[in-house]
Amino acid sequence: MTLTNVLAGVAVEDLANSLVWYEYLFGRPADARTMADVAEWKLPGGGWVHVMSDEDRAGASVIMLIVDDIAEELARLEMHGIKPVAKAIGDFFKTAKLRDPDGNLIILSQPQQGTY
Repeated sequence: MTLTNVLAGVAVEDLANSLVWYEYLFGRPADARTMADVAEWKLPGGGWVHVMSDEDRAGASVIMLIVDDIAEELARLEMHGIKPVAKAIGDFFKTAKLRDPDGNLIILSQPQQGTY
């Protein structure tokens, strides 16, 4: 199999209610609104995050976003009232776990210097 890209999906109960939170997370409005109940953000390194209304699966999604400076991202998010529910520093990564309004787990991860 040759992969050319990836689309990570996050299910929310009501996209309209979650849209502002994800705009804060990504620091901008969605790059694409392919359907009324879908918003998508293109990632600089390739790939997309696809946030869609799906009441049956809302709150069960997990995505990991690799960031250059986790402290900077957390400070920016805190200005919007978004705080991590947990933080950890390991041998290879610093991580912070966030929960969106539906309870989906969003993990921010910064590679430790020289490990990624």
